[in-house]
Amino acid sequence: MYAEEIQKYYDGSPAARWLALASICLVNLSNSLTMSSTNVAVPEIAKDLSADAVLISWIPTAFLLSNVVVILPAGRLADIHGRKRVYLTGIIVFTLASLVASQAPSIEWLLFTRVLQGLGSGMSFATGLAIVMSIFSASNRGMALGFANAAVYIGMSCGPVLGGWITETLGWRTIFMFPVPLITIAITLILLRLKGEWKSETPDKVDWLGSLIFLGWASSLFLGVSLLPSPSGMLCVSAGVAGLILFVYQQTTTRYPLIRFRAIMDNRIFSRSLLASTCAYASNFPLVFLLSLYLQFIQGMSPAAAGKLMMLQAITMAIVAPFAGRLSDRFEPRIIATTGCLIMSCALMVLQHVDVDTSLHIIAAALMTLGFGFGLFTSPNNNAALGSVDKARLSIASALLSLSRLMGNMTGSAGVLLLVSIIIGNVELEPSQYRALLEVIRWVLSASCIYALCGAWFSYTRGNVRSPGESGRSD
Repeated sequence: MYAEEIQKYYDGSPAARWLALASICLVNLSNSLTMSSTNVAVPEIAKDLSADAVLISWIPTAFLLSNVVVILPAGRLADIHGRKRVYLTGIIVFTLASLVASQAPSIEWLLFTRVLQGLGSGMSFATGLAIVMSIFSASNRGMALGFANAAVYIGMSCGPVLGGWITETLGWRTIFMFPVPLITIAITLILLRLKGEWKSETPDKVDWLGSLIFLGWASSLFLGVSLLPSPSGMLCVSAGVAGLILFVYQQTTTRYPLIRFRAIMDNRIFSRSLLASTCAYASNFPLVFLLSLYLQFIQGMSPAAAGKLMMLQAITMAIVAPFAGRLSDRFEPRIIATTGCLIMSCALMVLQHVDVDTSLHIIAAALMTLGFGFGLFTSPNNNAALGSVDKARLSIASALLSLSRLMGNMTGSAGVLLLVSIIIGNVELEPSQYRALLEVIRWVLSASCIYALCGAWFSYTRGNVRSPGESGRSD
């Protein structure tokens, strides 16, 4: 099918559009469920496989690291060879890796499968939003992006609760099995309802040297952040920054770059959207970790009760995101996204002042407000960013959006690690340390509030996109 025929098919078949979106949502849900539920099962995995603490700590890290390093190359491959092809390959790799992980006889085998899961997940995340942008017209793509984002939020919020229940009743191996039926349905829908293919019509090549340099600096930076503030962590971060500088230089001099930095800088809408995304995720990411410690240690809640309270934020996000996306189809995305960042900053100001006797009702209200603001931000921001990019480069643009999210998470995580080391130190959390923990929370959430305000500024100053895709377009 040619591009015009493909677009005509989807424009004339709402059922095909929404079933294709359903398949993408199922994949997003499965990926995020697996990512978040596995962390709960780590203690049981350690006991069953007789793994030491160092190897066990790599269970989440192996997934995230492989996810980071594959995103940009996968996005570029998708633009050249076909988005559906790369997307489907990623799903199949993730599914097969999940099946092998469920039967892993040793921790080494499990870590190997986690790397494969991360690679498959990265390939699907790098291309999923690009496919949504390709099959939905400008009048309703914001709402479609909202549903795709909502699936991620639902998976991230339900994963810990579902993972705990599965681990207790069926065993940790089942955690890797239960997404498989969902992905099987998704693959069936893709094969039956996702017609056509999307790729660049101009001859192009993958920058493998740039991909290797990207792998090197991203790995060093990611590992360095996880090891901060140790000397080895500082060394890895320094190597990562040096590698990033080399990567930028190499990308500006090669003929077929992964990232066209000059085009991004010239595209104010896209570049500011990336910066806004990085700031928004940097503001939100530390909250889950710190609030979990606060609720369990200071408020004395059980892990299950704390998890249920914290689900309020993600559930609110999942409800708001599709409607925010729909609004961004009709009104300026920057107004909606900026409002979301400002609402986030207000909620973070409230949470910044939590104390030993803060009412749980206040915390719940602040979490729901934060979820409301974040839901207002994500879909309009993605809609504006992807709508400003040429269709031939939607996959790499989608990959860059995913990378901005991960970089924001890393930035927020680095701040937490540094402040915990400086204020609390390498000691167990006991009642004598609770005041120090509250001090860490105040400092981190103060920084989060500043990140949210910076996100609001980048969002507001990106410019108007009355009709996504008609202005601020990069080549």
